[in-house]
Amino acid sequence: MSAEVISTDFDGIIAEGKKLSALRPNIVVKVPMIKDGVKAMKWFSENKIRTNCTLVFSAGQAILAAKAGAQYVSPFIGRIDDSNWDGLELIEQIANIYAIQGFETEILAASIRSPLHIVKCAEAGADVCTCPLDSILGLLKHPLTDIGLAKFLADAKSAK
Repeated sequence: MSAEVISTDFDGIIAEGKKLSALRPNIVVKVPMIKDGVKAMKWFSENKIRTNCTLVFSAGQAILAAKAGAQYVSPFIGRIDDSNWDGLELIEQIANIYAIQGFETEILAASIRSPLHIVKCAEAGADVCTCPLDSILGLLKHPLTDIGLAKFLADAKSAK
């Protein structure tokens, strides 16, 4: 379960994060990728409060989040694609850096726009993704599945 802080200064982020993390043991506090956010993630990590660094748009930001002890880092791949950059390439780059450096931070692909994004993020090394239901349901669809099911049902009906 994720809960997002709305403060942008260190003291406010810490105060909100403490309140949010006290709500339930499975809370992960979402912290923005800003200078005070990185400092707060370090404090949270040292105090056993899990964090998700949100609004990540570069590998450098992902490195800072991992070094600060974030449990998750959330690159916004759809928004990156909207800027004529390759969001999937960023996922791959972060996964490669994390593997080389031995970072335990997990990659949570955000701003997913399609079923293909989900598959490509998994291929690129994302551990988790957050996405609209339509994208998830799209994973179920394939024309050969529909054809096969229709044939199976027709065969079953003719066997009666």
